[in-house]
Amino acid sequence: MRTALEVAFWVAAGLLAWTQVAYGLALAALVRVRRPPPQRPPDGPGVPDGGGRPSVSVVVAAYREAGVIADKVANLRALDWPADHLEVIVACDGSDDGTAERARAAGADLVLELPRGGKGRAQDAAVARARGDVLAFSDANAFWAADALGELVAPLADPRVGYVCGQVAFERDAGGTNQEGLYWRHEMRLRERESRLASITAGNGAIYALRRDAWVEVDPDLGHDLALPFNVVKRGRRALYAPRAHATERMVPTLEGEFARKRRMMRHTWPIVLHAGMLSPRGYGPLYAVMILSHRVLRYASPLLHVVALATSAALAPSSALYAALLGVQVAVLLAAALAGRVRVRPLLVCRYYVLVTASLAAGLWDWLRHGATTGWEPAEGTR
Repeated sequence: MRTALEVAFWVAAGLLAWTQVAYGLALAALVRVRRPPPQRPPDGPGVPDGGGRPSVSVVVAAYREAGVIADKVANLRALDWPADHLEVIVACDGSDDGTAERARAAGADLVLELPRGGKGRAQDAAVARARGDVLAFSDANAFWAADALGELVAPLADPRVGYVCGQVAFERDAGGTNQEGLYWRHEMRLRERESRLASITAGNGAIYALRRDAWVEVDPDLGHDLALPFNVVKRGRRALYAPRAHATERMVPTLEGEFARKRRMMRHTWPIVLHAGMLSPRGYGPLYAVMILSHRVLRYASPLLHVVALATSAALAPSSALYAALLGVQVAVLLAAALAGRVRVRPLLVCRYYVLVTASLAAGLWDWLRHGATTGWEPAEGTR
């Protein structure tokens, strides 16, 4: 019995250490020693264009975004891109707050007023009407740098590249407790290394683009942010990260708000992981399969791994100083997370962020198992 408990502890602890720390270090080492794939074959056909640049349709799916949609359209109109090669589409998902009217007044080329059906259906409807050779997507509260579209589209000149995701920086209000920016900077480093070696394992809704023929319609209950990159890879193209394609977005101000946001996200994420093909290695190269396992599957399984590590170390602690010390470290992190609710200093807040975000993975799974995924979506509190 003791041997089984020890094996369970070290397997759980080892997998946690791999997905949270060692995976990133392994990617960094591989980047140093392995030649990256060539970015474009000689004389490749690239993306169809006119006048040297492809035509681009930028889609913004919006639900009750009257407060920011005019600024968002103006932001896209100000991009360093020929106006006759840029189409701005706002797909209003059942908005009843004047979003559509304000988008038209701000200069959107096409505004779709759709029945409430969810972000995925709104994006699909926009793609069906889009005229561009390249499809780009953004959230209503994400604002792009002037040169972001050029940086985002440039990798698509390689016909083997189907998807490109840009970099989003989160801005925190003064006094906010959310530590998402710390996590996101780590996430962006991982994506940059994955991109250099093979393909990224997930994108983000703030800034991404695809070749038109790489678009994949997914179940509307699911999300494109996670589903598109691995589906593009399965279809024989690369999904890349363009770190110089910058966007900014306000983060949820509080840790508790971030927990609620990630819980909603994970309710849509679990069916992608378990039912939408992510776990199937068909179409993956060996390295990309390891990336999916390390960066996605084990990351999402971390609540279970933590429970196993905590339970087994607690069972072993009475008879072992080593396991008593390891149990003490875990309990200390939980106590620090609890204390951060009263004492708002950064080390404690980082512990609270980690504990709450890990718990959100399990809470999202619970919500999905009980109620299924939902097509509805709401703007995150405090991000507009």
